[in-house]
Amino acid sequence: MKISFLGAAQNVTGSKHLIQTQGFNLLLDCGFYQGRREESNKLNSTLPFSATEIDAVILSHAHLDHCGTLPILVKNGFNGKIYCTGATADIAKYILLDSAKIQIQDCEYINQHLEPGQELVFPLYTENDVQKVVDRFEPTEYFRQSNAWTQLNENIRFKLYDAGHILGSAIIFIEIKESGKTKTLAFTGDIGRENAPILLSPEYIAEDTQTLITECTYGDSLHKPLSDATSDFKDVINTAIKTKGKIIIPAFSLGRTQEIIYTLHKLLDQKLIPSLPIYIDSPLAENITEIFPKYINDFDKDFWKDFGNKGESPFLLNNLFYVRSQEESRSLNNRQGPIIIISASGMMEGGRVLHHLKNNIENPQNIILIAGYQAEHTLGRRIQEGISPVRIYGKEYNVRAQVKTLNEFSAHADQNDLLSYISHVKGLQKIFLVHTELRQSAAFKTVLEQTYPSLPVEIPSMGQSFEI
Repeated sequence: MKISFLGAAQNVTGSKHLIQTQGFNLLLDCGFYQGRREESNKLNSTLPFSATEIDAVILSHAHLDHCGTLPILVKNGFNGKIYCTGATADIAKYILLDSAKIQIQDCEYINQHLEPGQELVFPLYTENDVQKVVDRFEPTEYFRQSNAWTQLNENIRFKLYDAGHILGSAIIFIEIKESGKTKTLAFTGDIGRENAPILLSPEYIAEDTQTLITECTYGDSLHKPLSDATSDFKDVINTAIKTKGKIIIPAFSLGRTQEIIYTLHKLLDQKLIPSLPIYIDSPLAENITEIFPKYINDFDKDFWKDFGNKGESPFLLNNLFYVRSQEESRSLNNRQGPIIIISASGMMEGGRVLHHLKNNIENPQNIILIAGYQAEHTLGRRIQEGISPVRIYGKEYNVRAQVKTLNEFSAHADQNDLLSYISHVKGLQKIFLVHTELRQSAAFKTVLEQTYPSLPVEIPSMGQSFEI
């Protein structure tokens, strides 16, 4: 069995891991790169393998950096099944349609503002390409629900455990019979935090697992307790109320947006903040939020205590408004603070949030609240690191707004969470660290080697392969 790491290797985007065994090629995730536009377009438009030779895909979850190049895979000739949970299939459809729409809109905007001699830009895929992906989804239940394995061929079967990261996210456990031996491998996808809002905590793998491919986005750091997020968020909101400023929250439409709404609802119920207008400027976020009630049995006990047992929805508030049209979105530029605007994308690499940033980033009364990981070379990372001016749609803007970071809202496990999860994995013989930058993975590797001196730990580089 050979494993090739073709994305999210020493970076946090473009997740792609290829398993090859006895002529069968299994791809784990097929994610979008996010970062420098020219470099990302090149990586996203050219797959590091032949699409026609991929026999099946197992998708860990529906974030764009894990599913975003599935349309390119299908465009290039893949005709197998894409296995994932039902929630992931439902959500990925909207994620991919939104990605296609944003690409088209961004290309139109850029093409309208080209300098003489500059070449036109084109989207990587369209909504028609997305529909062909949706037709290949094969919804697969968590093992706790079905108590059944999924057989890929006579030698390969897999099951899904709940990763607790976002709705529908899965840890993939694979059993492979090869040369008279049974080999086992697990891929965490992105693993969630213990006791995070809304979703159940990550499930532990019951079987002996010889090889573990694990994310370690926050392998070098610890999150503050989730309770601190509520307190810090309250302080940010009260600051904006005093300055009559706008709070711009770049947030992924899946996961982060719902958690922020949930927290705001609790703060308002507890009268810790006054009522103020909250705008969700993302049609995608509205579409995804409408999916959540379909999977209410996947929610944790805190949801039932806070809202479910009272027959309430955490996602409905009197002062919460979903913004659909571009005209409505543009009208927010003329709204006076204090208001909260939650808009995608989470790393500020596209979408409506860019328009809110360029219109509000130079006003010191406003706050840019970063509530998730910002990958290297993204606009979000540059703003987070205090770089000014920054370039948005080809023009430079001075960063005069206050910039706050609340990593407590992260849906990723921190170092302690990762160590705790790994301590429950039985029979480990090798670990691969992915979905992380080198600094974080090197720090986590050191901790693992101190904790498990005889356990080999690898940090694969892009394109590197290993025989298992």
